[in-house]
Amino acid sequence: MTKLVTTIQLLLASWSCLAVLAQAKSIDSPIDFTTDNDNAIAKDVDSDPFDSCQIYCTGDLLHTIQMAKLFADSKTFVDMKLNNPPAKTLADFEAMMEAKNRTPSKDDLKQFVDEYFSPKGTELEVWTPTDWKENPSFLDLIPDPDLKQWGMELNNIWRDLGRKMKDDVLKNPEYYSIIPVPNPVIIPGGRFIEFYYWDSYWIIRGLLYSDMHETARGMIENFMSIVKRIGFIPNGGRVYYHGRSQPPLLTGMVKSYVDFTNDDLFAINALEVLEHEYEYFVNNHTVQVKGHNLTVYRDMSTGPRPESYSEDVETAENFDTEEAKEDHYSELKSAAESGMDFSSRWFINENGTNVGNLTHLKTRSIVPVDLNAFLYWNAKLIAEFHAKAGNVEKVTEYENKAQKLLLGIQEVLWNEEVGCWLDYDMINQKPRNYFVPTNLSPLWVKAYNISDSEKISKSVLNYIAENKLDTFPGGVPNTLYQTGEQWDFPNVWAPMQYIVVEGLNNLNTPEAKNLSKSWAIRWVKSNFKAYSDNFHMYEKYNAEQFGGHGGGGEYGVQTGFGWSNGVIIEWLSKHGREMDNAGGRGGAAGEEPQ
Repeated sequence: MTKLVTTIQLLLASWSCLAVLAQAKSIDSPIDFTTDNDNAIAKDVDSDPFDSCQIYCTGDLLHTIQMAKLFADSKTFVDMKLNNPPAKTLADFEAMMEAKNRTPSKDDLKQFVDEYFSPKGTELEVWTPTDWKENPSFLDLIPDPDLKQWGMELNNIWRDLGRKMKDDVLKNPEYYSIIPVPNPVIIPGGRFIEFYYWDSYWIIRGLLYSDMHETARGMIENFMSIVKRIGFIPNGGRVYYHGRSQPPLLTGMVKSYVDFTNDDLFAINALEVLEHEYEYFVNNHTVQVKGHNLTVYRDMSTGPRPESYSEDVETAENFDTEEAKEDHYSELKSAAESGMDFSSRWFINENGTNVGNLTHLKTRSIVPVDLNAFLYWNAKLIAEFHAKAGNVEKVTEYENKAQKLLLGIQEVLWNEEVGCWLDYDMINQKPRNYFVPTNLSPLWVKAYNISDSEKISKSVLNYIAENKLDTFPGGVPNTLYQTGEQWDFPNVWAPMQYIVVEGLNNLNTPEAKNLSKSWAIRWVKSNFKAYSDNFHMYEKYNAEQFGGHGGGGEYGVQTGFGWSNGVIIEWLSKHGREMDNAGGRGGAAGEEPQ
């Protein structure tokens, strides 16, 4: 294993962080996305992060193939394996273009791809986790026989989603878009055949509840190895995600692992990596708002998203200049970094509201509640791990960082009139009073003064009532605005349910805890109904339909599905005893709670 890790590190040692975008100088001046923070991690704006990036990240070959729309899903092409080194592929592509007077037909391009690329997925092989157990302990917490059977079937899905990289990925990494990692992974499922950053938090929790500690630890070690190599964790396990991350949950993954295993040494040994990731986000995503340093989602690459290339180019046709098109690409990729790609949450139109479409994306100009809450949590956890190691000075340092973030969250993002936290619009210098589950994310990570729990509980429950969030049979929707984007109404997502439900429980007032339990049980039963109908776990669900799956966005319905499985396994573990005697499939267990 040591030799394997060393090989990977050598292969990717040259992968440097690309251009680091800026810290806005002030909300009183135009937002400057090109000025570097003096404390930013060193970068090399001219270098490709990986040899295969010249194929999969940018360039004429990528542009020509993707704009020809050879595949129904743009992601298909950038997941395909090269049959020759990048240099030969590019040279032969250029020769073909010259032979065709630079106007190749679709058939010409298809013939080129068939000859020079292998089908997607050839870099991975199915892997059965060695620590998989037929009867994990969480099943003992579920008295109802049908829910227990469902739990067994969800546990079986881990075997379906296990993957490991073939040896050739290590020997010839320039032939692939996949990022090599030392350990096997659990993938989300569907079109997502590689690991993803924030998805893995809920996958790992599901694995831990399934007694699969080795697989969970291996996935965390994969992420830590990536931070050691390139300074941060990309959106997903592909080189074309090199310019963006996702919500920073690595430190939370380590906390989950330690809570299950009591392996404090694992957390202590991870501290250097966790600090590095924390500082990467703070150094490269910080803006100043009302005298506070807070963070925004922000991509640091150029051009369209390789995995959605033609879609981005077509959307950018609405803009007149190359500079405006490039700004639009950055907004798209910054929204992707948030994990919510796409949503009216990131729309700011000329009137300063959220009514619009993808041309109104202003992700970089919106201070998000969740990112700042997650970084507060990271700082608190890093301080906690330093306390385990007896590093008093480091404890103080990260507690101070956490308190500064907490003050900013309180003074900029908490809205007393609304009774909740709200994202902040830096362009119009005002809070964005639109419901998103992440408005409640400070409850999950306890980014509030615990002494104010009673007051906050009353305010938040009133906010929930005013927005009628308890009226949806399929769960709390991601927004209340229907745009056709997948992170808007009526879609419901497992991680958002989790953040809201666990956050309400953390308030520890009877009213909040009761609502939390009610929503958790409703979510389990709705997922059970959907599974009983089609024997699938879905990426997203439908707030308006008990047991209905979601839709919309850039791709079709995806099944699998990693984070949905993880949340259900955890809540079956926590609430299974309260759902006993629920009846058989098609009976009460799969019926809408009254």
